[in-house]
Amino acid sequence: MKKHLLLTGIATILLCSCNSKPKTELTVSGLNPKDFQTEVNNAQTNLYTLKNKAGMEVCITNFGGRIVSVMVPDKNGEMQDVVLGFDSIADYIHIPSDFGASIGRYANRIAQGRIVLDGDTIQLPQNNFGHCLHGGPQGWQYKVYEANPIDDTTLELTLHSPDGDENFPGNVTATVTYKLTDDNAIDIKYSATTDKKTVINMTNHSYFNLSGNPAHAATDHLLYINADSYTPVDSTFMTTGEIVTVKETPMDFTTPKTIGQDIANYDFVQLKNGNGYDHNWVLNTAGDITQVAARLSSPESGIVLEMFTNEPGVQLYTGNFLDGTVAGKKGIVYNQRASVCLETQHYPDSPNKANWPSVVLEPGQTYHSECIYKFSVEK
Repeated sequence: MKKHLLLTGIATILLCSCNSKPKTELTVSGLNPKDFQTEVNNAQTNLYTLKNKAGMEVCITNFGGRIVSVMVPDKNGEMQDVVLGFDSIADYIHIPSDFGASIGRYANRIAQGRIVLDGDTIQLPQNNFGHCLHGGPQGWQYKVYEANPIDDTTLELTLHSPDGDENFPGNVTATVTYKLTDDNAIDIKYSATTDKKTVINMTNHSYFNLSGNPAHAATDHLLYINADSYTPVDSTFMTTGEIVTVKETPMDFTTPKTIGQDIANYDFVQLKNGNGYDHNWVLNTAGDITQVAARLSSPESGIVLEMFTNEPGVQLYTGNFLDGTVAGKKGIVYNQRASVCLETQHYPDSPNKANWPSVVLEPGQTYHSECIYKFSVEK
């Protein structure tokens, strides 16, 4: 009898011991950090979580420097994830996407993938209608950044891009610093140096759906862009070199309107050429990061996103090429127009447009760019 009780007691202790093992703690957005741990080209990937005193949470993976989730309160105080993305690193690796990525070396398009530096013509990859898009097919969104968590609110990511990376010249060291502020803003600062003349144009490519439910199209989102002009594109999405007024066209967001109000007006050739909105706006802010460059809001959730930048332009992209073939977090299928991107940048194809702000980086110089995404609730 005593032996039986002793064995029973041991079994109970062992069972309790097993049950008391620490469980994997999920993020507020429901992500399992273990699902982001692997090796890519002998470099370790992980998920990093930033939290502020207000309870906002931002999850980032060092694979591509990608924002994976952004949890902010809606008008009812309920936390909502307002960016598209995947539940695991495997999907980011195997499903080509720009979801949340830190784009480089050159965000947006370079015509025919050609640049000329000091009289030398350099041929870059042609991965989008004959042009080089987002640094080529193996741009920085598919590289593993070195991660340095500074504190609970700050993550520093560093990438060493060798001379000839996607045929871009120069050994470049680039840094992206994500800072989550206590007033619910994501402050993104970029810097880069090179040992050979090159071109740099970095951005963040988060796909926002402020309703918190990307099964719903973002065409009901209200958008304001502080810009009186934009850069038109041809049928291959390449800028023509013109800068034209938005006045009395569907490109005018100087008075807030819904994304969907004019997006299907393909009688306006620019919307036909862009398959919707996929254009660069010339900001009125002139590099003043204290001025609102764009404002996006969801009537469903009441969540507001204000964007600030020192860049001269912003690319508005309305998820035109999402087609329902990709399922993201929580198995939600991403259909066309499921999101809105606000990519702060120098203008597309600036290396080939001498009269546009320069994107050339010389040895001894440091590239600086900043973008702030500030969240609040409609009052």
